[in-house]
Amino acid sequence: MTPPRLLHVFSTFAVGGPQMRFAMLANHFGTRYRHMIFAMDGNTECRARLAPGLDVTFVENPLQKGETLANLRRIRALLGALRPDLLVTSNWGTIEWAMANLFAGVAHLHMEDGFGPEERARQLRRRIWLRRLVLRRATVMLPSENLYRIATDIWRLPRRRLRYVPNGVDLARFAPGPRGMPPWEGHGAPVVGTVAALRAEKNLSRLIAACAALPAPVPLLVIVGDGPARAALEAEAAQRGVRAHFTGAVAEPAALYRFFDVFAVSSDTEQMPLSVLEAMASGLPVAATDVGDVRTMLAPENAPYVVPLAADALAGAIARLLAEPAARAAIGAANRARAEQVFDQQAMFSAYDDLFGGAAARAVKEGV
Repeated sequence: MTPPRLLHVFSTFAVGGPQMRFAMLANHFGTRYRHMIFAMDGNTECRARLAPGLDVTFVENPLQKGETLANLRRIRALLGALRPDLLVTSNWGTIEWAMANLFAGVAHLHMEDGFGPEERARQLRRRIWLRRLVLRRATVMLPSENLYRIATDIWRLPRRRLRYVPNGVDLARFAPGPRGMPPWEGHGAPVVGTVAALRAEKNLSRLIAACAALPAPVPLLVIVGDGPARAALEAEAAQRGVRAHFTGAVAEPAALYRFFDVFAVSSDTEQMPLSVLEAMASGLPVAATDVGDVRTMLAPENAPYVVPLAADALAGAIARLLAEPAARAAIGAANRARAEQVFDQQAMFSAYDDLFGGAAARAVKEGV
């Protein structure tokens, strides 16, 4: 039997949460599926995370910025030429594909992972109506309880079309273990670490400000990741007198979590961040802003360290954790246990196998 062909559309295929999840899934399923990837901005950095031997092709982009009607025609032509068994779109940036598919009739899975800064505080009315219209006949995957509520209460999508699939984590790869010698100078100081794309919505300026307010002994701030805000963040850390180490992009960050004493999240908007799951699996306590599902993801013991979106509140949570080694250890163990109980990646793989393999069959049955 010929493996199904899936066309995955991303606004970017740079390294990020949705892209890393796709790489995890594609690597796990191997040759069970064939994949075509369309990156709307032409960035395909995450292709380096794909295992050799996968059936993956990258589709050239004929779309032109600002030409909505012409692009809809071009997308319909692409869908006709590529003839995927399943169209998989990701977030608002690919909504034109969902619009064009209303007339193309390809089985459609839409993945909604969260929102950019423009929808951080509230949903935009025009986008609500467009999502309500073009996603009604798609299967819509939502990795967080918050997004599921938005899809039902605000977008008013049919519940039978919605699938809540929490992200999963590789419990063997991300696990507590011996630290060894850290790959940076200044070992011996407590380490506050984060793993994030260096973009505005992650608000790493808040984390730098929080670390600047911490009492002695001054921790080392380790920021794993890269992005357009890196130069500005490095300058800000230097200006505030924060000891910070920027690793840049790291293909395999699992071992770095073992060097952290506290994992920090300073974002303005999240839904179900993979980095928090990785920190939990690594047995770390988490100091975080209260965004998305972060509070409910973590073990109850970690709840007092999930705080409002303010640098002083985040500083207080980090300071309390650094001052209490026994509490850090207990909270880290509780987070690891919760990851084992709720977020094992095997459950995620099973759910996506149904989404990828079953959506086309269901579409035929339902006349989509």
